[in-house]
Amino acid sequence: MAEQRDGIMFIILGILMMGLPVNGELRNGFYSVSCPKAESIVRATVESYFKTDPTIAAGLLRLHFHDCFVQGCDGSVLIAGGLAERNALPNLGLRGFEVIEDAKAELEAECPGVVSCADILALAARDAVDLSNRPSWSVPTGRRDGRVSSKSQAENLPSPLESIAVHKKKFAEKGLDEQDLVTLLGAHTIGQTDCLFFRYRLHNFTATGNSDPTINPSFLTELKVLCPKDGDATIRVALDKDSQFKFDLSFFKNIRDGNGVLESDQRLWNDDSTKSIIQKYISPLRGILGLRFDNNFRKSMIKMSSIEVKTGTQGEIRRKCSRFN
Repeated sequence: MAEQRDGIMFIILGILMMGLPVNGELRNGFYSVSCPKAESIVRATVESYFKTDPTIAAGLLRLHFHDCFVQGCDGSVLIAGGLAERNALPNLGLRGFEVIEDAKAELEAECPGVVSCADILALAARDAVDLSNRPSWSVPTGRRDGRVSSKSQAENLPSPLESIAVHKKKFAEKGLDEQDLVTLLGAHTIGQTDCLFFRYRLHNFTATGNSDPTINPSFLTELKVLCPKDGDATIRVALDKDSQFKFDLSFFKNIRDGNGVLESDQRLWNDDSTKSIIQKYISPLRGILGLRFDNNFRKSMIKMSSIEVKTGTQGEIRRKCSRFN
């Protein structure tokens, strides 16, 4: 009888451990027992916002990227407060906080204190891409939320003003290679940016009053209309002029044709190694109609989403994503 009882307890223990990380690692289905509806709740929340504002997809993707590049993917970018990450200059245009908070509120009602804000953000980024008509993937979960959010630490995020060499270095410091760099920047196919971050290319490049010669002349005229010299610097412009709501290869083709909005994006075509990767993606034969990009994007997102994650007993599971417990 005792052996039978022990056997039953062993089975129950095994079931309870399903979804728990092994050796502090993330894994698929982490919430399969503790909160089975977790992923569907996040998906439904993202979808409700996407239906009324498709641009939220790019916002969520960028929010996840900016979170992972500062102290790892731990939801620290979600914290509100004057000295928190989200108030650093590179983060001032971030969007989508309300989506994460709404998903968290739903999850707290369903399974209190179980699903981390960091995981919600990783899942929301995946759903944003999927809703934009391009690749989906299984998101390994099990992240815990960080207890530190520092404005000063976020000042060193990759900047559109920096060279490709600097970007390569910053990505390498996070365990990401050149292919990850190009592939993840490909997310700009559904992105937007403020005139503030590129207007200098149109009206006063290198402080001489000229325009950046790498911009296609017809596109330059277009951009000058959208972002006049003394106009509103917060006007948002699509980073992919042809299909900003569809996750596709148009962004890379624009780079090839001199239609990159951000200087750092356009510079990808002037660096031999990054140019070679773009050529592979847009080549009809080698790119196989974008499948190569889709596959690599899945891999790069999973890789990025695993940067310096907190698992096990590290960090906490926040009750509200904008503040520490």
